[in-house]
Amino acid sequence: MSWKITDITRAWRAPPAFRPASAADAEALAGLHAASFRIGWEAAEFERLIADRLSRALVATDGPGGRVTGFILTHGVAPEMEILSIAVARTHRGGGIGRALVEKAMARLAAEGIAALFLEVEDGNAAAQRLYEHAGFREIGRRPGYYRDAAGRPVAAIAMRRDLT
Repeated sequence: MSWKITDITRAWRAPPAFRPASAADAEALAGLHAASFRIGWEAAEFERLIADRLSRALVATDGPGGRVTGFILTHGVAPEMEILSIAVARTHRGGGIGRALVEKAMARLAAEGIAALFLEVEDGNAAAQRLYEHAGFREIGRRPGYYRDAAGRPVAAIAMRRDLT
């Protein structure tokens, strides 16, 4: 068996802990978002969304009380919600945090009576598409030219849905 440095690093980490996000997390969420997407959201936007009664935000941390290593943010009105954003720190990718965030968010929303969860993902974002497909999302449509790639070329958004009930 061959080991990669990422395998060894993961072995030394505390298991992630999960909790609802608070306004105090806004800077960390903005930093994760900026490191994960071409256009990052500012901390003020995260503060506004966390305070919004129609939003749900969950964070993953390096163990209880640890630093934020990932988040998922959903928004909507019953019986439907949408995943607005999800991000995991580059140093923590591949360890199941994204999958756990999606699963925990879906369980919470289902318990609240949410019937369906939607999202949009950039066509070509293979890791995100795999995550959502494994979580049971299915493609329901495309929006041509919705995103722009790093070179400014138009890229489709794939609209996906997952029934929760």
